[in-house]
Amino acid sequence: MTHKHIKTIQKHYPELHIEDYYINDIGQNNDVLIVNGSLVFRFPKYKEGVDQLRTETKILNYIKGKVSLAIPNPIYYSFDKLEPGDVFTGYELIEGEPLWKSQFESIKNSEQVQALADNLVSFLIELHSISIGRVRGELNLAENHPLEQMSQLYEKIRLELFPYIRDVAQREISHSFETFLKGESFKTADIALIHGDFGASNILWNPESVRISGVIDFGGSGLGDPAYDFAGILSSYGEEFYEICVQKYPNSDDLDKRVKFYRSTFALQEALHGIENNDREAFESGIEDYR
Repeated sequence: MTHKHIKTIQKHYPELHIEDYYINDIGQNNDVLIVNGSLVFRFPKYKEGVDQLRTETKILNYIKGKVSLAIPNPIYYSFDKLEPGDVFTGYELIEGEPLWKSQFESIKNSEQVQALADNLVSFLIELHSISIGRVRGELNLAENHPLEQMSQLYEKIRLELFPYIRDVAQREISHSFETFLKGESFKTADIALIHGDFGASNILWNPESVRISGVIDFGGSGLGDPAYDFAGILSSYGEEFYEICVQKYPNSDDLDKRVKFYRSTFALQEALHGIENNDREAFESGIEDYR
């Protein structure tokens, strides 16, 4: 039986000859199909993902040629009906595989580790250096200051997650958020164009050359705090590699506290995503350490 998403693709692109496909189940927010072994099609699973995909497509088209690593280049897309199942984008497959922590930890050569850090930090510098004035004007991106974003996140966590969280953990979460929301760290945050989900599943590498080959899934991309992208590195690869990376980033002295705070919210954000999108697996994974 032909998959429903294949039928949707063929409806919009009847000239595209589809010989085979398989479902890549790595995506949390999108159904991902690999078509003819060379094309990636992404279909948002949730209503909020539809708007995210439209924004992501605009951003990818804008930053094309402005960053040195390979990124998705949408050549197929449909935004006719703004409902999950109807909306999609498609791009040519980027060579490489996700740089999972287990694979990263198998790299014992310090020069190769440094080279990977160079690849990642060079990409982030290029991305974060893109003029936000032009991005804001040409792409009409909303700019939420990190202080405002984290205040909204804290409110959602209190309202939607605290009923599932043990009392001691509630107090720890409240102390962490209130300390940072009242502190000086956010006041020094510069706004930049960020990836927004700069972690292992979205960082592709070539195991033979031990080099980063591309970056995918810009669904969380927008105007935000550059420290958020470094929090993805810290979460994915640990303190030691994070320190190597952040030392290569200009004016990084004021990033560290924000990076570690953002990292502390990731599991809660996953649990919140699970509640808001009826994704039981995401909720259980995120809430596990807080029950």
